[in-house]
Amino acid sequence: MLALLVMTPSDLAELIAQTAKQVAADHNLEADRIGDKVTVERPRNPEHGDYATNVALVHAKQLGVSPRDFATWLVVALEKTSAIDTADVAGPGFVNITLAADAQGQIAANVLAQGEKYGSNNRYSDQKVNLEFVSANPTGPIHLGGTRWAAVGDSLGRILSFSGAAVTREYYFNDHGNQINNFVDSLIAAAHGKPTPENGYGGAYIHDIATAIVAEQPEITSLPDEQQREAFRDRGTTMMFDHIKRTLHQFGTDFDVFFHENSLFESGAVDEVIATLKANEKLYNADGAWWLRSTDYGDDKDRVVLKSNGEAAYIAGDIAYVVNKFERGHTLCIYMLGADHHGYIARLRAAAAALGYDPQQVEVLIGQMVNLVKDGEIKKMSKRAGTVITLDDLVEAIGVDAARYALIRSSVDQSLDIDMDLWASQSNDNPVYYVQYAHARLCSLARRAAEAGVDVTAADYALATHEKEGDLIRTLGEFPQVVLAAAELREPHRIARYAEMLAGRFHRFYDSCQILPKAGEEATPLHATRFALALATRQVLANALRLVGVTAPERM
Repeated sequence: MLALLVMTPSDLAELIAQTAKQVAADHNLEADRIGDKVTVERPRNPEHGDYATNVALVHAKQLGVSPRDFATWLVVALEKTSAIDTADVAGPGFVNITLAADAQGQIAANVLAQGEKYGSNNRYSDQKVNLEFVSANPTGPIHLGGTRWAAVGDSLGRILSFSGAAVTREYYFNDHGNQINNFVDSLIAAAHGKPTPENGYGGAYIHDIATAIVAEQPEITSLPDEQQREAFRDRGTTMMFDHIKRTLHQFGTDFDVFFHENSLFESGAVDEVIATLKANEKLYNADGAWWLRSTDYGDDKDRVVLKSNGEAAYIAGDIAYVVNKFERGHTLCIYMLGADHHGYIARLRAAAAALGYDPQQVEVLIGQMVNLVKDGEIKKMSKRAGTVITLDDLVEAIGVDAARYALIRSSVDQSLDIDMDLWASQSNDNPVYYVQYAHARLCSLARRAAEAGVDVTAADYALATHEKEGDLIRTLGEFPQVVLAAAELREPHRIARYAEMLAGRFHRFYDSCQILPKAGEEATPLHATRFALALATRQVLANALRLVGVTAPERM
């Protein structure tokens, strides 16, 4: 069998699959029963080797042999491969594997060769993804729930792009409906010095916007009621949305498209989709209203699309928006919505199916609530917004990098408490500081290596036999799999958690292995090898931080 130069766990899994098939064929067994994918894991006990596989346990029965016999044959074949130092059978048929140092070290060489592209993949190269997130109503500053999506959504967009997708980051601008009317009523009341109306918005920002509008247009408060409403609506929503865009940009989150909900009504798209659904008999009339047969497509109840008074229900705009997204050529539409939107999962997929689209091309991710904690107590409200904690409040308290990292590093399925004291601290207890410090430490190491004349091209990976060297290299090799899993599962927190693990492995390597020559010593190939591992670690940390939208400082 030809030796395969192992670089990552994926490469090892491929080698094991190929070898297992060959072993089966050599023993006149049905090799086709062994698939192309096998499981490769890191053993909990390092004494059991670098990796372990259960391929013999999984396939032996269907091959008609005992797991230990098949594992024994597999071990003999694997040890003929130069990339594998040792292999042995454990327990009922597990195979433990220790890689040859030079083959394992090629992971670091691969990182240095690929640079910023290391960890990327082509999983979604055939996909045009519409990623809609934040989409907060332009009636006030972005609250913490929207801030969570601003961080997580932006990171997911980066990860999907890194995985080959053509991603359109989209903000759905809700400029139609009662909430906008309440916002306008609040501005008018503030401009006239009146109390906030019922169901209105009472934050200090309302007074600021109203004051700014009157300063620009002194005659506005004297206009007839309808003209006054339109003037405050036009300028007020523009000013509020400009603030939202500016805040998001400062937070490191930018969008390709700002889609106006009102355009669906003004263009006739809502009327057109209602007519189409009527013609296709996907709508039925009951009690004077028109209902979508959404239960036919997995929803828990049918939905009113056209009310009995002839007014379009809120879902009508959502249905027209689904059509618009697919008509723009998107093959996957991902909606990132708040905790109170769980019902949208079924209704949006039902709408897509009723229109003839594949409902699997519509995904809805639901994010849970976020709280700010100060001195052990949850902060209740923002001084400026009046009712909620905002993105601006969070950034002011702990900074952009800490805010983004804190919001991204936990699954959105979980509610999140952000300890402001912890995330504002400069200590290893602060996860973002811990990771960024590792990167800065590596940059300092690179500067000192240049002064010491360490040449990375002199690296000999066969020398990387120290336990901490191997642990660090194997962690570097896991990054592509972490990225792929984060993309497929829509879980950016996997990248952040990996970065923390890699930083920890580097710090332990740094403490255990002399990387640079001591004063007066000449640089040796071992120094060059360890420096190469350090440079590879710096690159992977930088790649991971870029995927979560956090800076990789060179000095701290």
